[in-house]
Amino acid sequence: MTDPHPFLKWAGGKTQLLPKLLKHVPAKFGTYREPFLGGGSLFFALKAQAMRRQRSMPAVLSDSNEELIVTFKALKYEPHNVMMRLRALEDCYGREQYMLVRSSRPGLPADTAARMIYLNKTCFNGLYRVNQKGHFNVPFGQRKKRPTICDRENLLVCSKALQWTTVECRDFRAALRYADPGDFVYLDPPYVPTSKTSSFTAYTPGGFSIDDQIELARCAQAAKDLGVHVLISAAGSDDSRELYQGFAIEEVQARRNINCDGGKRGNVTELLIT
Repeated sequence: MTDPHPFLKWAGGKTQLLPKLLKHVPAKFGTYREPFLGGGSLFFALKAQAMRRQRSMPAVLSDSNEELIVTFKALKYEPHNVMMRLRALEDCYGREQYMLVRSSRPGLPADTAARMIYLNKTCFNGLYRVNQKGHFNVPFGQRKKRPTICDRENLLVCSKALQWTTVECRDFRAALRYADPGDFVYLDPPYVPTSKTSSFTAYTPGGFSIDDQIELARCAQAAKDLGVHVLISAAGSDDSRELYQGFAIEEVQARRNINCDGGKRGNVTELLIT
């Protein structure tokens, strides 16, 4: 069986930075907690290690994006129902089909999960963005090669990785409130924008404000003071450095893949904060 890897592409996803993130994982920790779940790159990497060693790894995954959490829960509890719906969507790929799926409002968890995975695989750059009404509004992504919409092997192993893992919809404040001394918390929030056009924070109506950023830094410090292992990803900006004064900060290079102008994609500085 292959190792699980994120079944969703996510703006700011950390797959490319995993080797550097793993260096900051404590040798021993209690419960792994990830309050900004997104694609779950670090969770799946750590869970893959635990599965290979036949060890348990208690984990609590959370996010304020309800649709994302419904998707993870549906894959955890009913992966075959999710895949059955994805296979049906694979039969009609194109802009017209995309717009029909985008305008749909499914009620059942498996339908919601299939819709989210399908849109993620077929929209522009895998971006997740909603308007003030909470409706997904990313345009169709024209691709030279038809994408794999139902990756059965990875979906099944991701479902296995999610067993004995708590998945819940809550914001970071509530998630950090339950962290105990010795737990390991990875915080990968929407970044403080480095320019007026670089913010991709509309994962929920209202986005993620600068007040949220300040509160997150305060909560992270409180968790550290309690004895929780904390690792934070942040944009390599002066604002981020100011927010996390007193923390240890490491600069790393990451590739920016989301920009309507392909010439403006490239390496950017990000921060790993402990």
